[in-house]
Order: sequence, then structure tokens, then C-alpha cells
Amino acid sequence: MHHVRAVLRGAERRGIDTVPLLQAGNIPPLLLGDDRARVTAAQFAGLFRAVYRATRDEFLGLASAPSRPGTFAMMCYAALGCRDLGAAVERGTAFYRLFPGGPDLALEHGGGGPGAAFSIRSAPDRDEDRFLSECLLIIWHRLCSWLIGRRIPLRWAEFHYPPPPHKDEYGTLFGCPVRFGAGRTAAGFDAHWLAAPLVRDEAELRVMLGRAPFELLSRREYGTTVAEQVRHTLAQSLRASPRLPSLGETAARLAVSPATLRRRLQRESTSFQQLKDAVRRDAAIAGLTEGREPIAELAARLGFSEDTSFHRAFRRWTGTTPAAYRVGAVVDSAVDSVVE
Repeated sequence: MHHVRAVLRGAERRGIDTVPLLQAGNIPPLLLGDDRARVTAAQFAGLFRAVYRATRDEFLGLASAPSRPGTFAMMCYAALGCRDLGAAVERGTAFYRLFPGGPDLALEHGGGGPGAAFSIRSAPDRDEDRFLSECLLIIWHRLCSWLIGRRIPLRWAEFHYPPPPHKDEYGTLFGCPVRFGAGRTAAGFDAHWLAAPLVRDEAELRVMLGRAPFELLSRREYGTTVAEQVRHTLAQSLRASPRLPSLGETAARLAVSPATLRRRLQRESTSFQQLKDAVRRDAAIAGLTEGREPIAELAARLGFSEDTSFHRAFRRWTGTTPAAYRVGAVVDSAVDSVVE
């Protein structure tokens, strides 16, 4: 819910009514007051699009000067003609330095060492939630991976501010060890990726831009992290059966030993149990928001033997009950229908 509140901040400052924006994402406004509440990727994408349309600003009102629609696209076209990824990132960061009031982006080299980093040397002054800064790290990392057609593994991510209450989410967001209280906000990777050639053409770029930046923000890491392979396996299994595979069964599907799988997930700052909970949680929220399936049937489909255990789990995940979550979504949908 921190991210939902953060993406609304710029619209609020401009005096834009945020209730229709939440309704565009089918997000019950009552959830804003509960720090434990969660929304699906589809709900958040709907909200993000609504805020973008309302502000007409690619920075969503979170920088002292707006970024006009089309700026990101022109940066991508400018970078596409470069010989390799390093030149593309240098051109892209130079492009954004032409506009005052935005973030100061930079590509840092490790002084001849094996590491490089994409950094935000000064955050936007109106981004008190750090949402825009974190989005920029995620978008640039995934854009770079898209440009060369391979996922670039991040070695680390660090942030110049103290750990927030939702600090446990960062390992999932960035797929690498994270550190707070650093001297800057940046993400590091092996420098050899900078020599990788770009493999995309303008036709592919047009398709990507038609879905950007929402796809870059919500896209999983090309299914190449171990955590995403496990998540995909669990989600597929849940669609077929309420019984999720065990750690051993999942390891066998991925052709590794249980100990190896457990160790690799730990390196990615997660665990098998966390991923199981996340898959069930996301399926529960999607079921309540998008369908009319009775709650008892939804609980059984997700593998809960009793309604009460599903209610306890859902409250732990989101801070509210399944019934309250569904009522909020239904009320907002009804208001949407009346408005339309």
C-alpha cells in the first residue's frame, strides 16, 4: 500500500481527485489506511495509467519539473543507435540531463574494476516517498536487459535513506542483496554487460513503447532468476490443482537438489515458503477483485482446508478480511458503472 499512496502523491499535490484514479485500478479507497493491504499487479498498472493520464507527466508530478509525454520514447530512440549497452546508457543519461528539475542519472564505472553501477546522484526534490527514484532503477535495469535481449543480474542495490517499514519487499523487487543508509541510491552489475551489443530494432521498440513503462515495471525478470522460475512453477501448479508442490518436487522440476534450490533462493533474498505465500496471496487478491467466485470455493481452490484458515492468512497478508476486500472492490466497480 506504500506504493499505492506514493504513486498518488503528485496527483494530490496538483489537486486532482484521487478517488477516480483508485477506481480506475479497481482499488478500494478504504485500503489506503492499512499499511498491510496489497493490490495485484493489474490493479497497480491500472492506477499508474490513470495517474499518468491525469498528470500528463512521465514523472507523475513527483519531480519539480514535469517530463512531457514522449520524452522516454525519444530517449529510447536516441539510445537504440548505439554500438553497445554502455554507449546506450551514457547517451540516455546525457539525454535526461538536458531537462532541468529531473533526477540526476549516471553510469558509474568501478575505476577499472569488474563492477559498474547505475546511480541516481540526486533524487527528485518532490519524491519524498522515493517512489520515482526506485522506479527509475527498476525501469533502467529492465530496459537495459531488454535492449540486449538478456537479463542482467544485479549484484546489489543500495539506497541513501534508512530502511522503510516495507524493507522486506526490496529483495523481491530487485532480486539481489539490498542495503540502506548508503551514500547514494544505485544498483550494481558486472561491467562486462556494458560491452553487450544491442539486439533490438525500431519495430520492436515501437511495440515495447506501446506498453511502457507499465510492462517494464511489472514484468518479471524474464523468468531467469531462480525465484521467478519457482514462482512460475507454483503459479502453474495452482491453476491446475489446489495442492502446491513441495520444495523437493519443485527442485526436481528445475533439475536441482532441494539444498541447492534453498541456497539459491536465499542468495536472492527469498525462500520457498515466502514464494508459496506470495503465489497464494496474489491468486486470492485476483480472485476477489476480478471474479464472483464464492469465498469458500476460492479458499478451497487455493488449497485451504477451512474457511477460517484462509481468513487468517488473508488478514495476515493484507490487513483485512476477504469479504471486506471484495465489498470494497464491488462498491468501487458499481460507482464506476454509474459514472460511466
